[in-house]
Amino acid sequence: MRHGMSNKKLNRTSEHRKALLKNMLNSLIKYEQIKTTLPKAKFLKPQADKIITLGKKDTLHNTKMLVSQLQDTKSADKVKKTLSKRYEKRTGGYTRIIKAGFRYGDNAPMAIIEFVDRDVEAKRIDKKKKEPTKEADKKEEKNIATA
Repeated sequence: MRHGMSNKKLNRTSEHRKALLKNMLNSLIKYEQIKTTLPKAKFLKPQADKIITLGKKDTLHNTKMLVSQLQDTKSADKVKKTLSKRYEKRTGGYTRIIKAGFRYGDNAPMAIIEFVDRDVEAKRIDKKKKEPTKEADKKEEKNIATA
């Protein structure tokens, strides 16, 4: 019987589950919104809220706890500097889960988990700005030459 067992197993070993949680936490902190399956989102929500609560108290011990749980100093810095300041007056409920239909391949229920009052620009962190390609440069040169 599973009396008093808090989290879901998600059909994974404990090491795989810990790695999955850490990676999803880092992605959520970096992009402030991720799309995943509904059970994974429900598994991630309380952990993300605990990380934000930990970041709100500015002590050395909490900083070390953040770095050890996230295994990423950039994510820990973002939690300490931006997210904790954003949710200073909020006492809990830093994330929300929005159901997003079903996945095409296996019909798994999908969900979007995001921070409340999120920064919309955070989603585009890794996307490069389009640089003009060589073909586009040649077309521009032809247009300039003919004009």
